[in-house]
Amino acid sequence: MHFYEIHEGDEEVGAAVLLAHEERIEPFEFFELVKKARTLVMESYEEDSLAEAIANELQRSAGFIHVTDSLLVASVNVDEKEEDTYLLTDEGDTRTLFMSREENGEPHDDDEPHNGEEEHDD
Repeated sequence: MHFYEIHEGDEEVGAAVLLAHEERIEPFEFFELVKKARTLVMESYEEDSLAEAIANELQRSAGFIHVTDSLLVASVNVDEKEEDTYLLTDEGDTRTLFMSREENGEPHDDDEPHNGEEEHDD
């Protein structure tokens, strides 16, 4: 599988879409396909962005797969902090967050009793 990207707008506020194809297409040939698709959809696209419209046209006409969130099997957020590393999944119109949290998410002081522990005076 080979991957291709279409950018729209500038680097700070732009959008990008990802495409996949079973065959390797040379960059210049991909560029020509994108320009042809752009011409076809320019005046009549209904997608949120021109890049998405071009990606959908390439999917219809040239055998590409427009890689969208609907194709994701899993999404994981990572961070240097363990508590900020978690799994997200999409099902229908909802996104589910799976996190591992200490004591039902309630912070605790080591001097206080924990879930199910009794308080003892020493």
